[in-house]
Amino acid sequence: PVLYSVEGAVARITLNRPEKRNALNAVVIAGVKESLGQAAADERVRAIVIAGAGKDFCSGADLSALQQIAQASVDENAEDARSLLDLFVLIRQIPVPVVAAVTGRALAGGAGLASACDIVLASASARFGYPEVKIGFVPAMVMAILRRNVSEKRAFELVTRGAEISAQQAHSFGLVNQIYADESFDSDVATYVNEFAKLSRSAVSLTKTLLYQMDGMSFSAALQTGADVNVIARLTEDCRQRVAKFLKH
Repeated sequence: PVLYSVEGAVARITLNRPEKRNALNAVVIAGVKESLGQAAADERVRAIVIAGAGKDFCSGADLSALQQIAQASVDENAEDARSLLDLFVLIRQIPVPVVAAVTGRALAGGAGLASACDIVLASASARFGYPEVKIGFVPAMVMAILRRNVSEKRAFELVTRGAEISAQQAHSFGLVNQIYADESFDSDVATYVNEFAKLSRSAVSLTKTLLYQMDGMSFSAALQTGADVNVIARLTEDCRQRVAKFLKH
């Protein structure tokens, strides 16, 4: 249900349930977490792409998962929710950029998975939405991510109306970084993510960690943490070598 491969400096994680619109279940979530761990441990990897096989990126939880939720105990539901929570946290802990390549629909937990990534690249025909309220459910954990991506007014509209929005709307809201034509989407994504191969892995890792660490900090605390990371970055071998090379030119 989850495919993993590495080509050059890019690891690719593919949700491989096209007949189920790549719906999430316990096996898929576990597979994505395992693949992220593999990529993080591979020094060659400078970026990770998460994509969906077939027409859609991910339609959220599948019907069997929803049936289990309806019949499960409080403890079982808590454990199930915790698994998805752990995935969202893990994406931020991975030392390299995690990029969602969204084609087709990214709905509910699928929209959450996409927005949990550091960067979202969407095909022109992609659609996003949080339809949970239509079945009496709450987009609870994904809301924590959505609220950090868009304004309060936009977030409220998206999670209470349950409507789908286009890639263009998602881009204007701040949910999507770049939109590419459907016909050239794969090659455009490859060009984009391969740029990370030219950058310092340690610098990108420190930058990613610091950016998310600053979330919720006071201004002075963020500055002090930034100063600490500044010192760490200067002492890395990669920084010393790249600065020396730059000065030679």
